[in-house]
Order: sequence, then C-alpha cells, then structure tokens
Amino acid sequence: MSGFKDKGFADRLGTADKARKAMLERVRAMPSADDPAVIERKAARQAISAAREARRAERESDRIAAQAREAEERLAREADEQEQRLAEEAAQAAERADEAERGAALEAAQKAARDARYAARKARK
Repeated sequence: MSGFKDKGFADRLGTADKARKAMLERVRAMPSADDPAVIERKAARQAISAAREARRAERESDRIAAQAREAEERLAREADEQEQRLAEEAAQAAERADEAERGAALEAAQKAARDARYAARKARK
C-alpha cells in the first residue's frame, strides 16, 4: 500500500479553490448577450419557434376543417336517412291503404254474394 497518499485539509482546500476558479473562468468565457453568435442563435430559435407555432396552427385549422366536413357529412347522411325513412313510411301507409281498400272490397263482394244467396233463398220460398 505504498501508493496510498492521505490528503490533508490543505489539499482539499486547494482542490476546492481550483474548482471555483475553473467555474469562474467558464462563466467569464461565455459570450455576452450582444455577441453576434448569441444573437444569431437566438434568432434561429425564434424562427424555429415561429415555424413550430405555424405548423401547430395549421394542424388545428386542418382538425377544425375535418370536424366541419364530418359534421356536414353526418348531417347529409342523417337527412338521407330521414328522407328514406319518410319514403318507407309513405310506402307502408300506401300499402296499408291498399290493403284496407282490398279488404273493404272483399267484404263488399262477400256481402253482395251473401245478399244474393239470401235473396235467392227468399225467392225460392
């Protein structure tokens, strides 16, 4: 264990001081707000942000247009279904009226035949 070296308090203070100085140098090395590179990066970020916002607005308008189209299609489909339902109901009503008319005609024919038989029976007596 001859390679082991116990660091003392002064060594630790020196290391901490070096770390503080390195951080200070990094902060001082950062470009200022009026540096052309910083201004260019800021403008690029703003352009990206504006493009992102424009794409978001376009997606939103597309979504709204799709919803309007779907609502229009739904209303047209419901109108067609309503029209078809009304046509079916009218056809059913006409069929019921025809059925009632045929029933009434059948009853009238049956009554006429019955009356004829009754009259023939009366005439035979």
